[in-house]
Amino acid sequence: MKRVILSFILLLHIVSVSAQSNNKLSLEDVISGGKNYRKFIPSYKNIKFLGNSDDLVLNTSDSLFIVTGEEQRDLLITIQDINESLSKKELKTLTSLWSVNWINSEKLWFNNGQAIVVYNVSSKKIDYTLEFPEGAKHIDFNLESSAAIFIKDDNLYILSKDQQAVLIEEGSEDGIVLGQSVHRNEFGIQKGIFWSPDGTSVAFYRMDESMVTDYPLVNVNKRVAEVENTKYPMAGMKSHEVTLGVYNITDQSLVYMNTGEPKEKYLTNIAWSADNQNILIAELNRGQDHMQLKMYDSKKGTFVKELFEEKSDRWVEPENPALFIPNKSAQFIWQSERDGFNHLYIYDINKGLLKQLTKGEWVVTSVHGFDTTGKNIFITATKDEGVLNRNLYKVSLSSGKMKRLTSEEGVHTITVSKSGNKVIDMYSNVSTPRVIQVLDVKKKDTRLLHVAENPFKGYEVGKIVMDTIKSVDGETDLYSRMILPPNFDASKKYPVVVYVYGGPHAQMVKNSWLGSARMWQLYMAQQGYIAFTMDNRGTPDRGCDFEKVIHRQLGEAETADQMEGVKYLKSLPYVDADRIGVHGWSFGGFMTINLMEKYPEVFKVGVSGGPVTDWKYYEIMYGERYMDSPEENKEGYAMTNLNDRTQTIEGRLLVIHGAIDPTVVWQHSMVFIEQCIKNRKQVDYFVYPRHEHNVRGADRVHLMQKVTTYFNDFL
Repeated sequence: MKRVILSFILLLHIVSVSAQSNNKLSLEDVISGGKNYRKFIPSYKNIKFLGNSDDLVLNTSDSLFIVTGEEQRDLLITIQDINESLSKKELKTLTSLWSVNWINSEKLWFNNGQAIVVYNVSSKKIDYTLEFPEGAKHIDFNLESSAAIFIKDDNLYILSKDQQAVLIEEGSEDGIVLGQSVHRNEFGIQKGIFWSPDGTSVAFYRMDESMVTDYPLVNVNKRVAEVENTKYPMAGMKSHEVTLGVYNITDQSLVYMNTGEPKEKYLTNIAWSADNQNILIAELNRGQDHMQLKMYDSKKGTFVKELFEEKSDRWVEPENPALFIPNKSAQFIWQSERDGFNHLYIYDINKGLLKQLTKGEWVVTSVHGFDTTGKNIFITATKDEGVLNRNLYKVSLSSGKMKRLTSEEGVHTITVSKSGNKVIDMYSNVSTPRVIQVLDVKKKDTRLLHVAENPFKGYEVGKIVMDTIKSVDGETDLYSRMILPPNFDASKKYPVVVYVYGGPHAQMVKNSWLGSARMWQLYMAQQGYIAFTMDNRGTPDRGCDFEKVIHRQLGEAETADQMEGVKYLKSLPYVDADRIGVHGWSFGGFMTINLMEKYPEVFKVGVSGGPVTDWKYYEIMYGERYMDSPEENKEGYAMTNLNDRTQTIEGRLLVIHGAIDPTVVWQHSMVFIEQCIKNRKQVDYFVYPRHEHNVRGADRVHLMQKVTTYFNDFL
């Protein structure tokens, strides 16, 4: 084991601040939904590029300003100006300007809940509106066509400028879902509407889930409780069937892509070709080990050709659609993990693979677009400072040469201007709450826009220690974060609360503000606990060997790695090895019970929220990717079934669940409790009757008070 410095000596700033005052945090301060929570979020300025220009605009909710310096700005318009124009047309006024979208330096648009409004800032007049009917949902506006798609009564409509709404396709409340995200938001899918580049056509998902089992959720707020069914395709059972329709605005024609058999497959990562003629679909088999990027004629719906395929003996997970290169209409960027790490590849529709653009034992985490020449692409990656950090690079498409544009250590969130000449860079690191600056790519200079103060100044906050721990394999580095109690005394013994997630697509430890710790962990440190978190194998952005070791055996490598973290904790003279607790939610809830069952002699107390207890009860897309189907992997499903191991539990365990959880259905914890009863194991159980997969809003303070009290009482 070795201590990772990573310039975290700056953490002494937090310690020194703590020494100056003894104000204590409360749960109302550190929990979202708490009365004072926003006070402790680092201050932020909503600064964006003005349309397609390199100019900056500041949005203060009630006014919009051109930014000329850190404290210099010129007023563009106020909410009063816009509301006066809305009132004249008897349209609903705005309560804030947070949702406005810039079209160019003179025009913006917004949805006021009644209409799409295009507004001219220079003239202070409404350019035009698209008024949608009451009850319209999932409204998707397209600038090129001055049209909007919406759903009403399950049906899909298009609303064009100066025209009445036109019905595109009929859906139904019995299982035909139109224009919405499909496949339970896996594979990077976040929407169901895809406009052609010129706006003359629109593609949309049609999902038929009539064949999927109804899963009962119960509304106890009714006089007599009512069943509210949701469609939930459990692993190994019938899945929904998805097709892709294309509607042509000009001739009002509708055609579906002939994606053929089998119908149970995944249509992911929809992209239009640059010439508006074809649609690219990353089609993935239900087994999720074979992806084919196929091209279809958008006018006829006919299959044109397969551009390439990817296979894996574990899984293939396409998450990013083809990104066409400006000024080269046949060429596009594709992201793939085929060499073991997520990298960029350049393809030509006619010639196939041209080359791999990025290479190395690091991953591309985001793509931000091109400069106006189309010769360079901007990416965020883990290249230079490892998975704890995210930096911005400009990559030459011709040579592959990479130039790092961000210099400060930490996690950078990036917005690149349309020209590629300017970058809005918002970053933080363990000791830096938030900095916003604009980078000039050509001049290679930086202009500071905002520096947030430490929101915990004057409060007791413990020191944060970032470490590296070897995995159980003895080779792989795992990154951890430990928060020590304020006024820490190394001669004393402290109990530990391990906060765990440990599953795919979630990195808990980063070189961002507070090391990405939840503020509740600061609170627990203040209560006298050491708060510990470690990212085990199976978590993201470390390459396929690291991430895919979990295949067909969820929770095995993960818990083994977590125990290496526990061994590290036990090696510290100030850790009370007899008082170690664990808490997590969702996959972390699964991990909590798993650790309590596998290592009952180690964990004295556990709090598990929304846990998966048997993967056969989980949904197809996520569950079968990592576990295959129950029929294909009987041994794996049996090995990871927490319900069959309740007899091994020795410590105090509290299980919490939302009664209308549509993600990890209530059945998981109910079956687990039933098995605890059969095995005469006493566990504690608490249900939030009208909450879903997590407890949100003001009730979250109640949740975390319950979690905290449980550790206080029993650890």
